[in-house]
Amino acid sequence: MFDLKAAGYQDPLLVTTTDGVGTKLKIASAVACYDTIGIDLVAMCVNDLVVQGAEPLLFLDYYAVGRLELEAGRAVVAGIAEGCRAAGCTLVGGETAEMPGVYREGDFDLAGFAVGAVERGRMLTGLNVGDGDIVLGIASSGLHSNGFSLVRRIVADAGLSYEDEAPFAPGLALGRALLVPTRIYVRSMLAAVRRDLIKALAHITGGGFIENIPRVLPREFGVALDVGQWPVPPVFAWLARQGGVTPDEMVRTFNCGIGMVAVVAVAQADAVVALLRSQGEAVYRIGTVRRVRPGMPRVTIRNMEAPWPA
Repeated sequence: MFDLKAAGYQDPLLVTTTDGVGTKLKIASAVACYDTIGIDLVAMCVNDLVVQGAEPLLFLDYYAVGRLELEAGRAVVAGIAEGCRAAGCTLVGGETAEMPGVYREGDFDLAGFAVGAVERGRMLTGLNVGDGDIVLGIASSGLHSNGFSLVRRIVADAGLSYEDEAPFAPGLALGRALLVPTRIYVRSMLAAVRRDLIKALAHITGGGFIENIPRVLPREFGVALDVGQWPVPPVFAWLARQGGVTPDEMVRTFNCGIGMVAVVAVAQADAVVALLRSQGEAVYRIGTVRRVRPGMPRVTIRNMEAPWPA
């Protein structure tokens, strides 16, 4: 049970989300590295809450295995707890299920469930977004938790082992480099939301920029982005070159270095950038909002060729 009144809310709306980590789990299993995957699980859920302007309150997990290995289980749950601390929410419980015959030895799955709250009049709806608003990009920590079926195929086709040195991160094993956990944006985004500085937020997950940004805008608006306005991490250039992935597919599949997008008024853009940087975020002006006619693309992107040359 959770007492919303004790948490200080007067007229709250509850916001809920559920998500998983996808086939990134296969890499964690392959290298027997389980200490970061729980952070990913929390991040994928709570980042979806904060884009509604909601504060994450509580989290539950579902951990299913063929046979429970205690050390691996402890590491997974420790990561979940660490993610909850970073998001400022409570891990209130969960479920662990042994399912031999459903999961093979060493296989497992994770699902997360998060509940947040926002005062009724403070929910981010995007309805006040206007032509000419500034689009800010907040840097990702890497791949986060999307596109890993494609990543695993590229690694396999390249004949690489996850124990090999990462081609894009000298001195680091490939598996470890790919398992860098998803960044949790809750505290920094709420700091701006509570100052009424944000018009809309988009968590850049599966579907990349093309699918996630239009969801938070009124139908008559889109965005014009410029990849040249932020540094694209080397992992994305390597994936594009090694896998022959087209620029269009890159921006539809991966975050390409931007894990969260914020839409703000021109007059407040400098203040938002300064605030988010003071919260430890790397922030870039990556585009503007524009009015679109029916049938026009909602997201256009310039300079897509530059970060990942053939």
